[in-house]
Amino acid sequence: MKLATLKNGTADGELVVVSQDLSSISSASAIAPNLLSAIENWDGVVQRLQSLSSDLNSGQCAQARPFVASEFAAPLPRTFQWCDASAFLNHGRLMEKAFNTKPIPDFDTIPVMYQGASDDFLGPCDDVGLPCEDHGIDFEGEFGVVLAETPMGVDPVKALDFVRLVVQINDWSLRGFGPREMTTGFGFLQAKPSTSFAPVAVTPDSLGPGWKDGRAAMSLHVSWNGAWFGHPHGSEMNFSFGELIAHAAKTRKLKAGTIIGSGTVSNMARGNGSACIAERRVIEMIDQGAAKTHFMRFGDRVSMEARVQEGVPGPFGVIDQRVVRAGSSD
Repeated sequence: MKLATLKNGTADGELVVVSQDLSSISSASAIAPNLLSAIENWDGVVQRLQSLSSDLNSGQCAQARPFVASEFAAPLPRTFQWCDASAFLNHGRLMEKAFNTKPIPDFDTIPVMYQGASDDFLGPCDDVGLPCEDHGIDFEGEFGVVLAETPMGVDPVKALDFVRLVVQINDWSLRGFGPREMTTGFGFLQAKPSTSFAPVAVTPDSLGPGWKDGRAAMSLHVSWNGAWFGHPHGSEMNFSFGELIAHAAKTRKLKAGTIIGSGTVSNMARGNGSACIAERRVIEMIDQGAAKTHFMRFGDRVSMEARVQEGVPGPFGVIDQRVVRAGSSD
């Protein structure tokens, strides 16, 4: 089943069901007013949502209308908690090598995770307004999961039972703020502006081979200003989402609607490219002695689409966004 949120002038938007081929939608507001409400009351609404989804996919939904990407907000325009990990260890090891930093002793065994802002997520086609190009504007392609209420102390295997939806994410970064904020020990704040999401959230069972061993087993195709940037594969995720959920829930329960992110998708094979500019820059430092690729500038566009099978449109739709100066409508 595929779900999404239409912009309707409210903070949480309108819940819709999306057809499997992303060609049509139908309002589900009679079942739940928005996606957060549906997640909070999942057991009471899931059968009706699945029935509506079946009608839509079989062409029997009288209220069906076309899928228009620009009409969508993030699946959850806001929620209670957003925790992002760095579950692809290749990314972190490249950073350590390029900057000659001391390795974290338990980097391979305990996930690295920060708590980001969850009050203002961006839709797939929203312009990204930022204050200054000199802040080091970067995109970060990744995957995430939306949880039901999850108990404190859940083990990694059981944790996957609480995954309700899988999502595709662009976790924007301002690299100029990162070094200082990391040294404080308090985590990211200014370095992490509002995060963006692909339009569609998908139940794990609907992903077929794209969901395996608690991982998004699909390639993430990234282009920058129309040029290929990378297509790293999610199957190389070192920590599964079950392990990430268990880490986040070690000392507290997680409320329904919590989102857990994988961190930048990163592969050891250099030919797969990267899902963020920072990684390409450190590879240039390692291989060529200096970073050559600049960060994003106002007017630049980034596009991301996860694909289970090459040549076939992905399950989440496409993130296609332009970076603009904050306050500009140009």
